[in-house]
Amino acid sequence: MASFSLFISGREADEIFEGQVHLYKHLFAFFDSLCLKWCVDQSIPNIIHSHGQPMTLHELVSTLKVPLAKVSGVHRLMRYLAHNRFFDIVRISQEDEEEKEAYALTCVSKLLVRGSDYCLAPMVDLMLDPTFSSSYQQLGKWIHDEGNQTPFAVAMGTDIWDFLSKNPKQMKYFNDATASDSQIINLALRDHGVIFEGLESIVDVAGGTGMVAKYISETFPHLKCIVFDLPQVVKNLEGTNNLSFVGGNMFQSIPKADAVLLKYILHDWDDDNCIKILKKCKDAVSSSNNKRGKIIIIDIVIDDEKQDQPEITLAKLQLDLAVIANNGKERTTEEWKKLFMEAECHQDYKISPLTGHMSLIEIYI
Repeated sequence: MASFSLFISGREADEIFEGQVHLYKHLFAFFDSLCLKWCVDQSIPNIIHSHGQPMTLHELVSTLKVPLAKVSGVHRLMRYLAHNRFFDIVRISQEDEEEKEAYALTCVSKLLVRGSDYCLAPMVDLMLDPTFSSSYQQLGKWIHDEGNQTPFAVAMGTDIWDFLSKNPKQMKYFNDATASDSQIINLALRDHGVIFEGLESIVDVAGGTGMVAKYISETFPHLKCIVFDLPQVVKNLEGTNNLSFVGGNMFQSIPKADAVLLKYILHDWDDDNCIKILKKCKDAVSSSNNKRGKIIIIDIVIDDEKQDQPEITLAKLQLDLAVIANNGKERTTEEWKKLFMEAECHQDYKISPLTGHMSLIEIYI
């Protein structure tokens, strides 16, 4: 073996070294998530936000009440998070002292400040809860399973929806996470009000507690908004003059309206179930007054050319793996087209970018 190494050229050796670095980068990538979880669990974004200015390491560990022996550990964790753009390391002066390094919030960590208008910390709570992340330890077993079990079911013995209905803590994580993501959708919809023009009514299918529907109803007071979800989800939720909550099952029927909104819904289901949902949506917006209805979909289009950036593509592919735990999928342009054709609602639709990684799909019926 030693003599064989003599025949490796300098270029081949460089490729080996490059390959090793790339391998180790992904081998230890779990630290990205675990350090992020530590940061959120310790409320560090809130601590720095409340401080009103960048915080030194000494100020941070004092607030956290960290033992002296662990100060170095906090420093190393924060250095890693700063390298991953969760914090900026800046230099500040304090009275007559020398300049010191301090941690400042970035556009990323500002999204982790609980209580802010756009806070995604609940997404961290959900996705990094061991109950959910354990599903991905079962990918090998799942891929060889001849049945139709999801990775989540392989890990937990039941599907995610049944599990959530019986576990209030994880159900709260799920509801809080979807509500936090809806805040971002509302921000995006602020510049897309044209999609609601000419509509008199809209149904937000599987709309949860109505975070997005409330925004739509307040922004467009002439528009009758219905949040449609399972009876146990909408139970005891109060509406307003133009906002109401209706319980039901989207696989059975959907309330009639000019438009149906499906936000983050279809990526949770396989093609067969998506076709069933789309057909029910088509029935709901097909009216007798010769007025064209439409289905509004907010979801991911993996190969959307207008969002063709490596970091955005990576986020889309990661989200595709996230929904694989429940047999969902993110779709390419062709896969969306195939889905619409099989649901018989493909004749007139368009796809537009909505957020950094989300797209807006309008199907005209």
